[in-house]
Amino acid sequence: SFNSRWGFILACIGSAVGMGNIWMFPTRVSLYGGGSFLIPYFIFVVVIASTGVIGEMSFGRAARSGPIDAFGMVCEKKGKRKVGEGLGMIPVLGSLAMAIGYTVVMGWILKYAVGTFTGATLAPKTIEEFGGRFGIMASAFGNNIWQILALILCMCILIFGVGAGIEKANKILPIFFALFVILGIYVAFQPGAAMGYQYIFRVDKAAILDPKTWIFALGQAFFSLSVAGNGTLIYGSYLSDEEDIPSSAARVAFFDTVAAMLAALVIIPAMATTGATLDQGGPGLLFIYLPNLISSMPGSTIIAIIFFVAVLFAGMTSLINLYEAPIATVQEKLHVGRKAACVIIAVIGVIVSLLIQGIVSDWMDILSIYICPLGAGL
Repeated sequence: SFNSRWGFILACIGSAVGMGNIWMFPTRVSLYGGGSFLIPYFIFVVVIASTGVIGEMSFGRAARSGPIDAFGMVCEKKGKRKVGEGLGMIPVLGSLAMAIGYTVVMGWILKYAVGTFTGATLAPKTIEEFGGRFGIMASAFGNNIWQILALILCMCILIFGVGAGIEKANKILPIFFALFVILGIYVAFQPGAAMGYQYIFRVDKAAILDPKTWIFALGQAFFSLSVAGNGTLIYGSYLSDEEDIPSSAARVAFFDTVAAMLAALVIIPAMATTGATLDQGGPGLLFIYLPNLISSMPGSTIIAIIFFVAVLFAGMTSLINLYEAPIATVQEKLHVGRKAACVIIAVIGVIVSLLIQGIVSDWMDILSIYICPLGAGL
């Protein structure tokens, strides 16, 4: 179980605050018209936090198990336990697929974070060189070693369990918020940043009336709040009966939204300072435009270290949560120890993540727009 109330809350915030906020949220704000995306996104965050997050935490605590046994328990009263377990398998597989996609991105982050210490991350001299370097890394089998290292790091934390592993790993989250606030203040004083803020908060009538904007805002809210019938349910199963779930859900939603907005307020104005087109989105926001901006700053090495280490922390806490559901399921169903379950899931994660490197953006889009809401809906 968790050792303290704030340990649980930080773990849930860590689950929610991750690459969904730092990589995917600014990308979608950029692609879907700034404020035109924010309006439906904020609506869905409030609705989902006040229903889905509370529901999943409560469901997990009531069942004291992972999604498969929890769904089975509910359906057992109708004599349909096997049907329930089959339904419970959907969010578990969704969580594993999402974790595998995340592993690819975390391999990129780990490479860039280590590169800030060696000088490799800021070595390119032009935006084209930054783009070329990222293109090679994001191609099929372009980043094998770093990807495997990111997965090993994650599994080492998970092997220690809930109190000694997950809870302690999430205690670094306040550092992430502090580092992003510092970066946000710095970017605000750069020439051209005002265009980025203007884009973030403008409302484009055509974009807000486009159903696609609302669909992606809904998927982003489910994904960002980690509501998919798996991770939040699992954390709820480790929760004491005395925990005030609605207040915990409110804190998770608040800090998750703050983290997403901080990332957007750093990355999109950073794009504006380079004269880039602000509606193009894509992973290049984080791996091309930001390093290019940082390289021109005084103290660029220190700033790059701060940024990518903060992103590594935030991403790792989410990866831990996504792998926890399948690991807990393997423990329950195969009756093996935690170390063995971690090894089984790690082997699957390594093989599949290496195969999907070249298509990871599409992989994550499908999962966040279809699979997360499906698991949560079930």
